[in-house]
Amino acid sequence: MSNQKIQKPTLTGQRFKTRKRDEKKVFDPTQFQETIVQGLNQTGSDLDAVAKFLDASGAKLDYRRYAETLFDILVAGGMLAPGGTLSDDLTRTEFCLFTAQEDLETMQAYAQVFNKLIRRYKYLEKGFEEEIKKLLLFLKGFTESERNKLAMLTGILLANGNISASILNSLYNENLVKEGVSAAFAVKLFKSWIHEKDINSVAGSLRKVGMDNRLLELFPANKRSCEHFSKYFTDAGLKELSDFARNQQAIGSRKELQKELQEQMERGDAFKDIIASAREEMKKNNISEQTMIGIVWTSVMSYVEWNKKEELVTEQAIKHLKQYSPLLKAFTSQGASEILLLVKMQEYCYDNIHFMNSFQKIVVLLYKADVLSEEAILKWYTEAHVAKGRSVFLEQMKKFVEWLKNAEEESESEEEEAD
Repeated sequence: MSNQKIQKPTLTGQRFKTRKRDEKKVFDPTQFQETIVQGLNQTGSDLDAVAKFLDASGAKLDYRRYAETLFDILVAGGMLAPGGTLSDDLTRTEFCLFTAQEDLETMQAYAQVFNKLIRRYKYLEKGFEEEIKKLLLFLKGFTESERNKLAMLTGILLANGNISASILNSLYNENLVKEGVSAAFAVKLFKSWIHEKDINSVAGSLRKVGMDNRLLELFPANKRSCEHFSKYFTDAGLKELSDFARNQQAIGSRKELQKELQEQMERGDAFKDIIASAREEMKKNNISEQTMIGIVWTSVMSYVEWNKKEELVTEQAIKHLKQYSPLLKAFTSQGASEILLLVKMQEYCYDNIHFMNSFQKIVVLLYKADVLSEEAILKWYTEAHVAKGRSVFLEQMKKFVEWLKNAEEESESEEEEAD
């Protein structure tokens, strides 16, 4: 075998040129800005002309690549540096949202420009939402007038469904909240949103993104109370929003109370301790006895795993409710509370089909346990019942109600004879 080193083969020949489609374009928003600014300066304050210019330019310019620059220009007149200041070394336009007239009609017209642009170039939708989130974080860098215009525009866009209410997360930025910027911005935003739609639409959008219980977070921790929120927004002419927030707070308190009650029952706490704790919560959160009996009923019925067989579930329910009747009795000192309990029982038995034949037996049990009075049962039977399963439950109760009426008549006769 020869010891001579074998030479490795080498690749020779012509070097291939890189194809144009493989070359990465350099990101250069300055040229893009110059083109957009020039076009806006030519169209001036005619927003219909602006919309047409943007529509036509999308075919020639790379909107997908320069979406942030495009929206910065339309809102602030030029590219924004971190914090919300304009880049000084670039040409800017005076025809933008921030230089427009500060009124709702003008903001509605600007909203139409954005709406048309995004409808034409659907891929801009996500970028536009990201832009609004960014602008909200930059609020401190804008003047009060600029913030007001942005707030009105955002409210209109939310009302029209152009952006999701999740963008409001940006308002919970600690610095914006601390300096009162978030709350002041929210006033203008919700005013224009409610003006475009109504409080029910606003509430629905907030619930959809889980923000219906976070409105109090627009204020610093030391001012984060229902009372402060209510006064601030009522004074600003937004009583419907303060009422909504108060209602949400009450719902949240009731859910927490129900959870606590169930935990106490599962631990096997003494009834006197559960009752004392519930009454304290009633006082603290201004909860009525009628509301409380609804919470207690739901709690009592929620933590049991019920038998799926109809013939066995009644027996299980009677045993369970007999045990918890002292708890129910503690919160039915008023006739209205008894009626509400009967309605809750009716709805529960209807909604849980295995309980359809249990209603009458449960009523009799709670009557014997002094939770329900004959007056409340008779009133429920004649006028206070609800539509759910009405014919079934009234038929079930017919004989017992007749017995109550006869007992009542006999009692009255005995009283008359005694007199």
